[in-house]
Amino acid sequence: MLFERKLIHSRGLRPIQFVVLSFAAVILLGGIILCLPFSSRSGQFTPFLDALFTATSATCVTGLVVVDTAQHYSLFGQTVILFLIQIGGLGYMTIASFIPILLGRRVDLLDRIRLAEQLNSSGLKGIVLLAKYVMGTVLIAEGIGAIILFFRFWVDMPFWKALWAGIFHSVSAFCNAGFDVLGTYSGPYSSLTAYRGDLTVNLTICFLIILGGLGFFVIANMVRHFRYREPITLQSRVVILTTIILLALGTLAILGLEWGNPRTLAPLSFGEKLLSSFFQSVTPRTAGFNTLDIGGMNVATLMVIVLLMFIGASPGGTGGGVKTSTFALLIATVRSTVRGFPDTVLMGRRIDPYQVRKAVSIVALSFTLVVLASALLSQSEIFDFHKLIFEVTSAFGTVGLSTGITPSLTAVGKVVVLLVVFAGRVGPLTLLLALAQGRREPRIRYPEEVVIVG
Repeated sequence: MLFERKLIHSRGLRPIQFVVLSFAAVILLGGIILCLPFSSRSGQFTPFLDALFTATSATCVTGLVVVDTAQHYSLFGQTVILFLIQIGGLGYMTIASFIPILLGRRVDLLDRIRLAEQLNSSGLKGIVLLAKYVMGTVLIAEGIGAIILFFRFWVDMPFWKALWAGIFHSVSAFCNAGFDVLGTYSGPYSSLTAYRGDLTVNLTICFLIILGGLGFFVIANMVRHFRYREPITLQSRVVILTTIILLALGTLAILGLEWGNPRTLAPLSFGEKLLSSFFQSVTPRTAGFNTLDIGGMNVATLMVIVLLMFIGASPGGTGGGVKTSTFALLIATVRSTVRGFPDTVLMGRRIDPYQVRKAVSIVALSFTLVVLASALLSQSEIFDFHKLIFEVTSAFGTVGLSTGITPSLTAVGKVVVLLVVFAGRVGPLTLLLALAQGRREPRIRYPEEVVIVG
């Protein structure tokens, strides 16, 4: 560990700083390319703020857009967006590290450290093997998804358009990005509403979203469990159980709250109601696709979706939010405190106090960020406050769902949302650590004192 620290300091940027700056560099380059004439259908320059907003949303796999992707951007521009989504979903270091792996070369120590930081790994052991699992999972999942979606879209579109739509939506779904290219087919900002009752499209997209959001640690562990009988880790059990509970509760909540809403579920058959409710429970896990009119939902339903977006996906995956394991750890801490346990206990295991403090810090910082950004938007925008909270939480969780206000945001509003998207992707705690000059490790233990709480 001491050698690793010396190596990092001798090479300049710390791993956290490198991760943050690599995201920023990719976003800036993407914004410059997207504002050029050949990136738009009209052949004219796109305002730089709009192009930067799109590049940020794509790289941070969010899906919030100020212009319709299919109607505004050319095939070249859409391809740039797709590359930004892939880079943002996997991470620059994951892709960069896989090149020497393919060439049969060793990944040097500094790159391993940066890769571990980007994948949110607790150590360097098995990090290159994890990168192989990541790339293998991506190629298989996105490939199968693209084939299935291509054949379904081919029924409604010409061959080449269906092929592009299959590839684009498969990558966008697995990376939890929420971008779509159906604007020229079903209307601007329509997302997947034209396929609301289509089982093939809905279930394929949902599968890709859930798989991408589970986290590569969980996927790798489950693969090794079934192939080599490796034990299922606590991380995997917590993530899978929390994901199932959130999907089930979200589906039931949306189904119950929107059952009689004429703008969403009321006109649909029972099967379509159930499918649409399930889809809208899956997509707030940072994906951003929608088959229902989000702007037409009841306020209570929007608040349920806000909670799902705030929790987000799982560590080491392609999504954002505070993460399912963080939420589970927070609930376990509350439960342990109420029951009088001296330690946080989760599934029969005592959790390291540092991890508990980290979870509380992440939730506190994230909540503060959402509140402050919503307050800023309330001063620059004219929309209802619940719509602003929804927009900001969607940006923080890198979700991409919107009540329809994103294209109408002022320049100030776009900048605020853009910054929240970036902070949400890299993580508030990571961002603060990257901005810090250095780590200050306490060399002494201070006297203990009691502060009354509650």
